[in-house]
Amino acid sequence: MKSYRIIVIPGDGIGPEIVDAALAVLDKTQELAGDFRLSYDFRQAGAAYYQEHGENISAETLEAIRQADATIKGPVGLKGVRRPDGTEAGVLGGILRIGFDLYANIRPIKLLPKVATPLKNRAPESIDYVIVRENTEGLYASRGRGLVMEQAATDTLLLTRKGCERICHFAFDLALRKTKGAPEDGRRRVTLVEKSNVLRSFHFFREIFAQIAQQYPGVEAESLYVDAASAALVMRPEHFQVIVTENMFGDILSDLGGATIGGLGMCPSSNVGEERAYFEPIHGSAPDLIGKNRANPLSQILAGGMMLDYLGRKKEAALLDQAVWRALEKDLFYISPSGQVEGGAKRVTAALQEELERCYREGK
Repeated sequence: MKSYRIIVIPGDGIGPEIVDAALAVLDKTQELAGDFRLSYDFRQAGAAYYQEHGENISAETLEAIRQADATIKGPVGLKGVRRPDGTEAGVLGGILRIGFDLYANIRPIKLLPKVATPLKNRAPESIDYVIVRENTEGLYASRGRGLVMEQAATDTLLLTRKGCERICHFAFDLALRKTKGAPEDGRRRVTLVEKSNVLRSFHFFREIFAQIAQQYPGVEAESLYVDAASAALVMRPEHFQVIVTENMFGDILSDLGGATIGGLGMCPSSNVGEERAYFEPIHGSAPDLIGKNRANPLSQILAGGMMLDYLGRKKEAALLDQAVWRALEKDLFYISPSGQVEGGAKRVTAALQEELERCYREGK
């Protein structure tokens, strides 16, 4: 029996209820598989923790993450909980991503069955791409370091050769690992999103991308300016397979992509480095939904599936994805145009546990 130590950070707002849903689905997965165990170590961090302790995560929790096989985290942050400099006090990205050098933020954007989208006449899987966001550099490298004066303020965008090279390699390797190419034509394709016509730093990034692309003759490589890419993700999303980009651009574009597939509640993510990783939804803590039984837990559950894949449980990750697909096809729960679910996390959990059992029975 293989055992994995998993740090669990429930987070703020709806975080605890959607994390509970994800763990219940993961528990069902390990029960059905029968040959591995997820051992949970619950830790508090985020905005509520900051209000109580004056820091958003403890040194003990950081060390626990360092020693664990993986971490699953709920959304963090609460309105009005700010540091003296005006930035959000609860967010953990800068600490975890930079502290553990988790340089690749992987954000799948995939349209699932019967999910409402503002894009008309879109079939499931006609939108199916991954945004690979460089996680440790770019404009966000200036987090906490910006210069503020009475009449002006500045933040610095930083791109290094090492950072650009490794995120480009990651994107091309991912394009090769994915079972399908772009929905439009089946081609394996990596698209660099940049702004090299204006900023020299992005010209630097683009030149490195072109050099790395030569090492992957089986993958088509292209570059798009961020404004053109923003339009293309709405007008022609089927063209894309893997998108690689700078930190802030990736943050913005993944929200745009999420809006085309039913909202951010459909969007999981992973933060991956050479030695460790953590998994989370890309949306916020939505405290206005607490207790209303309307929260959509799919982003958190799908993040749990990404964690299974990272741990080497690829069969279980694939079956979880299949269960989500089939539950939506059968209308076992309904995601409203606003991205909410009638019956909330408990209804989605029950439906997915039921479908997982069917998937495992059929697979044997």
